[in-house]
Amino acid sequence: MSGGVYSMKCWFEGHVQGVGFRYQTVAIAKGYDVTGTVSNIDDGRVFIHAEGEQTEVTAFMAEIKSEMYSFIRSTEIKNTTSPRIYNGFSIS
Repeated sequence: MSGGVYSMKCWFEGHVQGVGFRYQTVAIAKGYDVTGTVSNIDDGRVFIHAEGEQTEVTAFMAEIKSEMYSFIRSTEIKNTTSPRIYNGFSIS
């Protein structure tokens, strides 16, 4: 049993909290075959963990960056292959 899917963890820094970033991310996710979560973290960044086919996850993240570029100052990304842990895409 391989059970591995492409997994991208992304931390967005800038003016990303209090601007609808999480809600926009969930809306964007509906257009892609991805699962995962988006959340505010205490240090002021937004964290996204997305899973799926690499092309879907990459395109999803590219659209987030494009739609929310004016709020993002920097981005940290970590990619891996891991067992799927999400069934949908939601705010946590």
